[in-house]
Amino acid sequence: MQLLERFAMKRVEEALEDTPVVLLHGPRQCGKTTLARMIASRTGHAYITFDDEVQREAAKQDPTGFAVNLSERVIIDEVQRVPEIFLPLKTEIDRNRVPGRFVLTGSTNILLLPQLSESLAGRMEVLRLFPLSQDELLQKPSTFIERAFRADFSSTVTVERLATELGDRIVAGGFPAAMQRTSYHRRTAWYRDYLDTIVQRDVRELARIGSLDALPRLLRLAAGQTARLVNIAELAGAFQLTRPTIRDYVTLLERIFLLEHLPPWYTKRMSRLIKTPKLHVSDTGLAAALLGATGETLVRDRPLLGQLLETFVFQELRRQASWQDAPVEFSHFRTKDGAEVDIIMERGNSELVCIEMKAAYSVAARDFRAMKKLQTGVGERFSAGVILYDGEQVAAFGEKLFAVPLRLLWEMQ
Repeated sequence: MQLLERFAMKRVEEALEDTPVVLLHGPRQCGKTTLARMIASRTGHAYITFDDEVQREAAKQDPTGFAVNLSERVIIDEVQRVPEIFLPLKTEIDRNRVPGRFVLTGSTNILLLPQLSESLAGRMEVLRLFPLSQDELLQKPSTFIERAFRADFSSTVTVERLATELGDRIVAGGFPAAMQRTSYHRRTAWYRDYLDTIVQRDVRELARIGSLDALPRLLRLAAGQTARLVNIAELAGAFQLTRPTIRDYVTLLERIFLLEHLPPWYTKRMSRLIKTPKLHVSDTGLAAALLGATGETLVRDRPLLGQLLETFVFQELRRQASWQDAPVEFSHFRTKDGAEVDIIMERGNSELVCIEMKAAYSVAARDFRAMKKLQTGVGERFSAGVILYDGEQVAAFGEKLFAVPLRLLWEMQ
């Protein structure tokens, strides 16, 4: 695979203009090191990685001396491996507070580390890097999110259906190294080695747990729950471990960006809302490998296709939103009487977009019932309701309600 321009680069460069520290975090192998080296080549930052044993041990033994001797502008890769460095970095920043001095990368959510929250608050901009999005693979930024908030969908656009290509895209995911392997068994082998590395290195450094072998099994069960309401009791049923322990393990998998909770949308103006979050695996390529799913099996297993498609769309939207100028918040909507919207996107307190998805070639008016209920409940805040489907044309189903071909999620210009 050729070296692709990451669309997050623009936001990194903007942050370097006015912020002393830029933290770039996300799962291992999503492209952080490659992006960090691209930054270094453009800006002249020196580059250090704490995956290097010598550099890591030197920083642990004398973090203050290590920080004092750093270059004036430096990138520190995998900084979470030496949390002792955070306070000395604060001292160096306060001594010479210039924009763009440090770029830090991390493969765990180091915002949860006390050493970081206490030392670099107010001095740092945090950017999340995801695996590759579909529009990054095309190297053409999609305008879908902005158009959704404007309810700007033209019915004159015609595209080809995805058909079997949809399953292939879902199981490929977005991890660059995995995508380079074109055969199913070689990609699955990559994910197996990937998980082994994370469990043996990152998890051991984050927490002392007695059942390391339970984590890959737990992640496999969680992949089967992707796009469903979180059910700790069901996950715990397969282990001789307590529910609180399994909940802690799920939290740990979130900290290393392998699982993600989608919170419930809530307002006091509407009653009988379910307040349980949904669970999503961070990448559908990983989920498919854990479940033994291929593009061909998804054609036959429609329920699993529906689950993975929902996670695929959610992660694509999350990736596209990560380089938007205005922050986008994500949630899901469900009522106790069965009305459900898979994804809600919000900008501030005034704009709300509903997203549903179908692998089918058609959409009916009844598919918009939950969106219409939410549209009535939020009034003028409702920007648009969109059902993404495997069709050929955009179709309007009422005021601000649209059926939009799935392909346009990443191909809309």
